Amino acid sequence: MASKRYGTLYTGVTSNLMKRVWEHKNNLAEGFTKRYRVHQLIYFEQHEDIVSAIQREKQIKKWNRAWKIRLIEEQNPEWNDLYENFL
Repeated sequence: MASKRYGTLYTGVTSNLMKRVWEHKNNLAEGFTKRYRVHQLIYFEQHEDIVSAIQREKQIKKWNRAWKIRLIEEQNPEWNDLYENFL
């Protein structure tokens, strides 16, 4: 998730993506995303199980910012809010 194009980035894991994004957008999730207004779903991955999802989350969190931006722009070069596509 991001606050805006090239803005603050957030990486997380959930079993219900749309519900979790909705919570972030409506500031129902206390903490980092609320404080920094990180409300746009700009990239996501689906995994077969929670273990692989958590491993990938940890891997991405260790990456430097440039790598994260490259990953986002490979799939979403315009940084569109992907949540809108699900409505």
